[in-house]
Amino acid sequence: MDRSGHHLAEFNLGVLKYDWDDPRVKGFVDGLDLVNGIAQRSAGFVWMLGEDEMDAAQRDPDGALDGNPRTASTLSVWEDVPSLEHFVWNTVHKQFYDRKDEWYDAVDAVRLVMWWVPIGYRPTLAEAMSRFRLLDEQGDGPEAFGWAWLRDAEQWKTKRCGEAA
Repeated sequence: MDRSGHHLAEFNLGVLKYDWDDPRVKGFVDGLDLVNGIAQRSAGFVWMLGEDEMDAAQRDPDGALDGNPRTASTLSVWEDVPSLEHFVWNTVHKQFYDRKDEWYDAVDAVRLVMWWVPIGYRPTLAEAMSRFRLLDEQGDGPEAFGWAWLRDAEQWKTKRCGEAA
């Protein structure tokens, strides 16, 4: 695909082990504003679905996320792969990623999906879930993919575990 005229959308989806107000996820909950603030100030950041809209969607039993009150997800758009990679693997986000097993239910399934969107486009949660399911059912392809499908993504190979740079 010709990426000119496109940005990279990403949607990650997890289910917390405990309710949002449980002290066992306090470190995660207390860090959300910090992590999201760093994302929004990062070079290459374009847009993120607002916290209130995401919270409402996560709690809506008839919505795209099925109303699980422990859902924790993010939908954002980035200028390019290097910008998203830098945020994920080279900021405080990495410290939270390294602790995911403390806070999220263990799954052997897709947690992240990415896809290209035209510049200026803002994906919906329904679209994000559709892409998420497509990746889960069919694997990487031009419409829905993970890190391994992106030829110019390298950091995920070496920085998935361990300390943040």
